[in-house]
Amino acid sequence: MRLMKKIFTNEDGSTGHLYLITNDLETDGDGLYKIYQKRWKIEEYHKSIKQNASLAKSPTKTVRSQCNHIFASIVAFCKLETLSVKAQLNHFALKYKLLVRSNQIAFEELRRLKCL
Repeated sequence: MRLMKKIFTNEDGSTGHLYLITNDLETDGDGLYKIYQKRWKIEEYHKSIKQNASLAKSPTKTVRSQCNHIFASIVAFCKLETLSVKAQLNHFALKYKLLVRSNQIAFEELRRLKCL
């Protein structure tokens, strides 16, 4: 087993430490860091598809409805990723911004209905 320590500077100027471990003794530090960067993208995908695209909240019981729910979650993730790139926000910030805006619109509609 090989343990490597990566020291980096955060955007706020603070120092961070990242410990990486591997059983591939031929991989150098930079190669291991690149592998972990790729793996981290996969972790972000799984976290976002579960929390932001409601994959984890599937109320389905049959195989067909489960497949449909998974497909709809992947489509939602792709749309969220497209919006995220355009808005230059991460998925969680974008979801929060969309939620705030939808609540504002709903509140304005309620206010309008009271005036009628």
